[in-house]
Amino acid sequence: MSVARGAFEVLNRAAGIAPLRPPVFEGDDPVLATPFRAASAAAAALGFGAAAAGEIWRLRGGKQQQVSLDLGAAGASLLSFALQTLDGKSLPREQHPVTGIYRCGDGRFIHLHGGFPYLAARTLDLLNADGTPEAIAQGAEKWNAFALEESLAFMGLCGAVVRDPLEWRDSPQGAAIAGTPPIVLKKIGSAPPLRLLQSSEPLADVHVLDLTRVLAGPTAGRTLASYGADILLVRSERLPTIETFDLDTGHGKRAISLDLLKPGDAETLRQLSRGAHVFIDSYRPGALAKLGFTPHALAHSNPGMIYVAVSCYGHDGPWAKRRGWEQLAQAATGIAHEQGAFVAQRQGRREVIPQIIPAAACDYITGYLAAAGAIAALLRRIREGGSWLVEVSLSATGMWLQSLGKADAAAVPENWAPAGLDAYMQSCDTARGRLQFLGPVVRMSETPPVWRRPPPMPAADEVKWLAA
Repeated sequence: MSVARGAFEVLNRAAGIAPLRPPVFEGDDPVLATPFRAASAAAAALGFGAAAAGEIWRLRGGKQQQVSLDLGAAGASLLSFALQTLDGKSLPREQHPVTGIYRCGDGRFIHLHGGFPYLAARTLDLLNADGTPEAIAQGAEKWNAFALEESLAFMGLCGAVVRDPLEWRDSPQGAAIAGTPPIVLKKIGSAPPLRLLQSSEPLADVHVLDLTRVLAGPTAGRTLASYGADILLVRSERLPTIETFDLDTGHGKRAISLDLLKPGDAETLRQLSRGAHVFIDSYRPGALAKLGFTPHALAHSNPGMIYVAVSCYGHDGPWAKRRGWEQLAQAATGIAHEQGAFVAQRQGRREVIPQIIPAAACDYITGYLAAAGAIAALLRRIREGGSWLVEVSLSATGMWLQSLGKADAAAVPENWAPAGLDAYMQSCDTARGRLQFLGPVVRMSETPPVWRRPPPMPAADEVKWLAA
């Protein structure tokens, strides 16, 4: 059995679904410039979501179909933001110098993250540094790494000490989520079984509220859109975002603007939620709960609701409410240490300098897992009814990825280069220009996944669900 097939079976058992027909997995790792089996994990997560979507379509009057994935394309999807061009030009990927790995005074490394301007500015204030890499490095050297990590968390900022896998497992947070499967499904309320009418797409007429930003959460909504769901992206004009990622993850969605600090806008979201099947939340854990949008509250007002919660460090433990990013999950769980050790060995160096996998592996894979969890919950609702909570996290994904073992180090490419992707590359007109992008990489024999809408401009659409 291939690693991807075995990972698929793990997801099937975690979701509590009678065995689904497994996809055909073509190719093998290593695909990217890492020994971690990132392509296998991506293919398994995508394949499980597609298999569950195919089963929903069969229950809606369709027929059984075959799902297949090429691991080369699945691996490439973990870099899909970098494969985009707008009017023939690559999209900017500028990163503030505060986002990176720095050595602290005790010799330990910490990954800082200033992904949004206010995070960068306040991190620089804490370090008493200007925005140059040299000043940031000097500021970090004045700190004990673990003291800096705790200070960042206390201030609501972002950073994680680079741990090895054993240190993470022995840490309070690592221990709190040890044994957590990559997808957690919990039944949180009673509701009658869901009935969906016959349709040409698996998730047609399924309404999804997408309250997410950069990058895992938006990937979940984009994945559901490829199976025909109506995705309503809800953003506030007050909150910053990253245009390159918005273009990459906006396919298939409509977009509206609501400021949930305004009572009228919060009530509008409550009204929309009464007509939704799925609610995706990837904001700082607890942020929406303070405004009254909790899984149980939404399930009470709309029995049968599926609430998908996406976090960085997991939903239990002392770090559950911390802000986080892809790189911080890799740093904390041991991936960055192991990737650095691999590079050091390849280069013949004794010192291990931590490095991030050269792909947004935890982000995209967690997004695929979130979408797969939502589809699995829809399938369980069709079969047995109920309201459901789906939990995924970047750190649980990182631990799952490590559990898949490593590919032959000698076969790992020095640098990943896109190849064999012509069949997956697509283009569309957007309000920003002509966009070329990597389309859905899942293949389904009867209902090929497709994004029917280009990435929207902010607040471009009406505040309503589409008619069935």
